[in-house]
Amino acid sequence: MARISIFGIGYVGVVSAACLAKDGHEVVAVDVDPVKVENINAGKSPIVENGLDALIAAGVASGRLRATLDAREAVLGTDASFVCVGTPSAPDGSVGLTYVVSACEAIAAALKEKDGFHSVVIRSTIVPGSTEGVCIPVLERISGGIAGKDFGVGYYPEFLRESTAIEDNYDPGLIVFGHLDAPTGAILTELNADLPCEIHKVDLRTAEMVKYTSNTWRAVKVTYANEIGNIAKACGLDGQTVMKILCSDSKINISSYFMRPGFAFGGSCLPKDVRALRALAHDKGVVPHLMDAVLEANAEQIARAERMVRQSGARRVGMVGISFKPGTDDMRESPLAELAARLIGEGIDVSVYDPYVHTALTEEMSAIGRTDRKVPDLASRMVGEIGELIAGSEAIIVGNLYDEARAPLTAASEATVMVDLTRLDPARTSSGAYSGICW
Repeated sequence: MARISIFGIGYVGVVSAACLAKDGHEVVAVDVDPVKVENINAGKSPIVENGLDALIAAGVASGRLRATLDAREAVLGTDASFVCVGTPSAPDGSVGLTYVVSACEAIAAALKEKDGFHSVVIRSTIVPGSTEGVCIPVLERISGGIAGKDFGVGYYPEFLRESTAIEDNYDPGLIVFGHLDAPTGAILTELNADLPCEIHKVDLRTAEMVKYTSNTWRAVKVTYANEIGNIAKACGLDGQTVMKILCSDSKINISSYFMRPGFAFGGSCLPKDVRALRALAHDKGVVPHLMDAVLEANAEQIARAERMVRQSGARRVGMVGISFKPGTDDMRESPLAELAARLIGEGIDVSVYDPYVHTALTEEMSAIGRTDRKVPDLASRMVGEIGELIAGSEAIIVGNLYDEARAPLTAASEATVMVDLTRLDPARTSSGAYSGICW
């Protein structure tokens, strides 16, 4: 069992302290507020949360939970310190790190006197880069030690919901943490080993980003549901019924398939249907803020890819895929076709490898491209073999991925400029001649 000091007897700190003590760990809660410290030591909760009073009382009675104003004593007597202080918004909307810095300063001052290894784990919600750019420099400057060597560092975000926090602690939907060193990773693994959830071990910045992604995604979902509700009501419909039916579909609408960062959406349905619902909302006197933003953001993703190609300076560009998705010749509102048309309009020589469109053209199918003809002289731009496309291109755009193209494209990416819009290799990120649009 671990000995843990928790800095900040707020919502996250007190719930974490109580649950860790219940699990058999020795926990010291640290705060600058003497009233909170007195409450804990008296076996009382400083906040209202279902089941927390009994949990704190049991922890104090067992001797595994206590509170103190003395940061030095807490650090010297534990193996790890969790920073759970608040991060209120700064006046400009950025994350406020004043309390986090103060906690790190107090911990670092104690580390200067400590002989044994100690891990500092940030649990406060902080934007990506904060642990490395703010917390570690403070810890190193004051303690005189080196992070990851003389003391441990981790980032371990929480995903507790008020009113169900204890339940969430023991049945989390997500566990993720980053760590610089093995001892810190071992402590965090031990604390989560028995929970019914996959443990994601990542770098510090990724863990920080996951926390913000989780919170903002929930905000987007609330906003989307409200916008649909507003439009539905304006049409004389019950928005909650509409959303309840939508959420019953776990195959498509709640699928992770659409949650992969990459290129813009297209096809015969999504663009026109967003526009149509947006137009209906305006007609009914409802401002569809999110629908407006969806179309704006989608257009910007095409522009982003266009800029990436222009910045390469290539004048002969090969495109892998021109249809709106792999496995079809359908080019209606294909963002790849739009991108190709823009590049051609700028005087760039564009060639295309797309086996499905190539087949439809070769066999002169009457419905080729479903009549959406954005790309000038498409038939003459088609290349039948991926090797031919690679050999004749100064830069390659990977828009759709086909099995037979994966190996030659991977080999070509070492020397040929490549703009990847779909992810050739999940383990690869932008470097050298290779650039991923979102990775």
